[in-house]
Amino acid sequence: MKSLSSFTRVLTVLLFGASLIMVSCKKEGSTIGTPAEQEEFASATSESDAEAEVVFDDVFDNIVGVDTEVGLGGTGVFGGANYSVGVGQEAINGINGPAGLDSNRCFTVTYTQLAAPNRFPLKVVLDFGTGCPGRDGRIRKGKVVTIYTGPLFIPGNSTTTTFDGYYVDSIHVEGTHKVSNNSTQSSRVFKVQVIGAKLTKPNGNFAEWNSEKTHTQIEGLGTPIFPLDDIFKLEGQANGSAKRGDKFFQWSKIITEPLIKKFTCRWFVKGTVVMRKSNNKVAELNYGTGTCDNKATLTVNGVSREITLH
Repeated sequence: MKSLSSFTRVLTVLLFGASLIMVSCKKEGSTIGTPAEQEEFASATSESDAEAEVVFDDVFDNIVGVDTEVGLGGTGVFGGANYSVGVGQEAINGINGPAGLDSNRCFTVTYTQLAAPNRFPLKVVLDFGTGCPGRDGRIRKGKVVTIYTGPLFIPGNSTTTTFDGYYVDSIHVEGTHKVSNNSTQSSRVFKVQVIGAKLTKPNGNFAEWNSEKTHTQIEGLGTPIFPLDDIFKLEGQANGSAKRGDKFFQWSKIITEPLIKKFTCRWFVKGTVVMRKSNNKVAELNYGTGTCDNKATLTVNGVSREITLH
């Protein structure tokens, strides 16, 4: 009995010590750090997150814009040369994103029926070759491969997009992008998911990203075949990790004020997101009050500064 009692006491001490170590590790991992560390975290994560938003929002515009058989037609790189008519000098300068991107038409589009003679499911490949400059100032290369279960403007249909050697400027884009049409008679709604994404830069820095959002159309419903006046509000959340030099950051994000996206603008024009580290709020990113520009306001510890989106 004495031997058993001693063993029990030793085991109790070991378990207690292990629990202290686990609590200590958990507490250390959940700290948000010093003000300087919070600022560094906020800058790295908000910039990486915003960059991912821009890249995959462009993917959405392109798969919706292929043509009126599979999508709405006329958005993203499929915007016609007259796309910028009436939207001012901003469009001419490339500020308004998709305006007239296909004027050079340096990419090809191929269609493959996966269950012929049925038209759908249909695989559509956008091939930007070794470098295709757009009027938005970005150079795309490689392939964007999308499978449509049916016309995306019909509720219940969906798309799945993957990438083959695809780059936007110098950023290598990987992952899976999914769109589902969850519209009702009274509203046009898309569920958009980004799964296992990775954006890698030439210097080895990268961001890994997952996102799930609901895109609800709030303007342009009266012109279903004219997408240029379409405005969507985005709600949802995302999470990611980023490597910057020898440092590694992880974050989660929730949209606290719906993000507003116009098809005629490359960036969000309005909305607010909160960046979190281990469930602790570290920063807030505000996209503005409705103006199409590449500026946003980052607030950390009550101090705000303007950042430039790329």
